[in-house]
Amino acid sequence: MRVQVLIPSLICVAMLSACAGTGPVAGGARTASTVAAAMAEVDAAVLAGQNDKAYALLKSAGTAFPTDKTPWVRMAQMRFDSTDYGQAIVDALEALERDPDDTLANSIVAVSGLRVTSKALADLSQKNNLNGNVRTEAQELARLLRTSLGEEVLVANGARPAARAKDAPGRKAMAAPAPAARPASNDPFGALK
Repeated sequence: MRVQVLIPSLICVAMLSACAGTGPVAGGARTASTVAAAMAEVDAAVLAGQNDKAYALLKSAGTAFPTDKTPWVRMAQMRFDSTDYGQAIVDALEALERDPDDTLANSIVAVSGLRVTSKALADLSQKNNLNGNVRTEAQELARLLRTSLGEEVLVANGARPAARAKDAPGRKAMAAPAPAARPASNDPFGALK
């Protein structure tokens, strides 16, 4: 008698599993058959101004094609372009797990990190809390950047931001970082040139 109950139960489970595997993925996005097809769907969503749908499609493509970096690089670029630097770094790091030599993903991580750092340093400077180890580390970072870029000055005199007006007495006014401008191209280093 137990066998008679068990067999229909197993058939029911098998049928439900088959149905669950062929339906649309969460959020209504369906999985494309190739990465190129997925990117075409993402392009259409972006052109239609449906960025949330584009992100859902990219997440779905990342899941469907776990070894392909393309969805992650595209997501990182979109996040970078929308100034969501924290998430841009996360997505670019996902791409780098799949291809450690991807130049665009490395660029997004570097420039996004610099923009987050610049904002944090500007906030600390504004509150007059940039001292001690934080100040030393910021100076070391600036030296490292100058050396890496082969530049003596990171911000040209003509593009120099205005100094902070209300600094503590006896302290030199610190220049505020330039506002994070969106690059005109897909080159995250464009703002540093």
